[in-house]
Amino acid sequence: MEVTIGRLGRAHGLHGEVAVEIRTDDPETRFAPGSVLATDPAGRGPLTITATRPHRGRLLVTFAEVADRTAAEALAGTLLVLDITALPPPNDPDEFYDHQLIGLAAVTVDGHALGAVADVLHLPGGDVLAVHRPATPELLVPFRAAIVPEVDLLKGRVVIDPPPGLLELAERPAGPEAAG
Repeated sequence: MEVTIGRLGRAHGLHGEVAVEIRTDDPETRFAPGSVLATDPAGRGPLTITATRPHRGRLLVTFAEVADRTAAEALAGTLLVLDITALPPPNDPDEFYDHQLIGLAAVTVDGHALGAVADVLHLPGGDVLAVHRPATPELLVPFRAAIVPEVDLLKGRVVIDPPPGLLELAERPAGPEAAG
């Protein structure tokens, strides 16, 4: 299974540097010089990292296969992907790869089914589980130990202990008509 670890943006300068939108929690390892990254679409890669440097809050990367600005511009929008089956499991038992969480059943501590984890959102304030629920709005659950006290991969579920108001807030309709 492949996961996206970055997205190539604009070319920077004349010598083929490319800005990368990072989508991994371990950029130092994933974008280390010498790393060979697969791409989506596959025909644009693989790409071998020769150098990286931070620049104004983003990462600039130089690839061996990209000689100049024109070649860098042609890569805009390309996804950098990694085969996660080759990765070791996380060292911390409370850490999970997104793909391990997506699809798990979401249940409350008393066993009430809420839906299934549809996505893991990585927001500035912390990670959030997006739980898809049939016929009701999506439930956004902060992925904190106090609110998600149990992740059981073998049973295929996450247990949610919602704070007061979380489930009621998710039941309210969205949009201007809800402001009343």
